[in-house]
Amino acid sequence: MSIPPPFRHLVDDAAIFPPGLAPLPDAVAAHAAHLRSDHAALVGPFLVDAARLDDLGALAPAGLAVSVVVPAPDAVTDVVARAGAAGLVLAGLEVKLGGAGAPGAQVAQVAELSAGSGVPTHVEVPRVTDPAWPAVLDAVLAHGLRLKFRTGGTEAAAFPSEAEVGGWIEAAVAHGVPFKCTAGLHHAVRHTGPATGFEHHGYLNILLATARALAGAPVAPVLAERDGPALARAVALLPPEDLLAARAAFTSYGSCSILEPLEDLTALHLLHPTDVHPTDVHPTDVRTTD
Repeated sequence: MSIPPPFRHLVDDAAIFPPGLAPLPDAVAAHAAHLRSDHAALVGPFLVDAARLDDLGALAPAGLAVSVVVPAPDAVTDVVARAGAAGLVLAGLEVKLGGAGAPGAQVAQVAELSAGSGVPTHVEVPRVTDPAWPAVLDAVLAHGLRLKFRTGGTEAAAFPSEAEVGGWIEAAVAHGVPFKCTAGLHHAVRHTGPATGFEHHGYLNILLATARALAGAPVAPVLAERDGPALARAVALLPPEDLLAARAAFTSYGSCSILEPLEDLTALHLLHPTDVHPTDVHPTDVRTTD
């Protein structure tokens, strides 16, 4: 299988996080199988929280690329040291804010503690309706960090509106700050979860919205689009350089399943059906119910 450049390393493996909650040994085995498969180029690093970093080091092969979810700014130094001691390749840091100190000061601390690591460092930002959002954005820009947008969760309130996601994307693009997304992007196209009623954003909507923002066009209609074939056609008609520029801005997203994004891209004819083989299906890959 040949994964087209716009979709390479799009999906970070978040199998151990909700709603998948795969046991760590199963998730590591499934990740290794994905990296041996024909769709390996779709897959980004293995996502792990700092609390399970040592357990992962004991299970994973040396050299496994990981992105670590860091619970607070002051934990960055410890995480970097533990990842190195475990023989893991630290591909990213995804730092949550919270606790003492103004948000801008917390971002500055993240920058200071991660500066020597050479690792792409994302700061999980507040909602655009939160008074702290402008200060966090300014601090991330000032310190050369990246943004992380939480696009869903395990309850309806965790899903930001189309306007909120659009505000994030437009701000990131306007300031030239790369971003990734996490949670809720189970499928390519915006939809209502049949089991939960949650309003899920689609990763293809976000990719196209990013391209529209780069072109100075409105993003709201794209984020609201629920017609999969129409969305796929719009993506396919983008000039290749525009699509690659959108991916440089929207670097990746975390998913508890690798196969669902693969199957969606195939169903939307953005990958050829003959490229997907039965051997690509791994029993430990966690499927969502949405």
